Amino acid sequence: MVEALERALGDRAHEFEAASVLVGSALKDDDREFVEHWCVQVGTRAVSGSPLLGLAGLCLGHTARRFGHLSDEALALAQSLAARAGVDPSDVDGRALDGLDDVRSFLRLW
Repeated sequence: MVEALERALGDRAHEFEAASVLVGSALKDDDREFVEHWCVQVGTRAVSGSPLLGLAGLCLGHTARRFGHLSDEALALAQSLAARAGVDPSDVDGRALDGLDDVRSFLRLW
């Protein structure tokens, strides 16, 4: 998993594989801290316009649903990615907004 994500962060040609790995981890991995770490890595290191940015936000929503908790850093990233998506969807796609909705719902932040 780590290799696929690092490859994609260095070369956009590998984003599809990385997307599959990130979603799989968010949905199935039992180590919340590991999942959060990689969502944060992807969400802070992917370039503007990369579909991995919105996906990182969405995966943070999955993580909140599964574990009922996010670190402060992960929560701040989910909020930041959603804000960027709201301003410019060509920067971060709308999945980040869906992810933040999930975070708010499952962490009861309304």
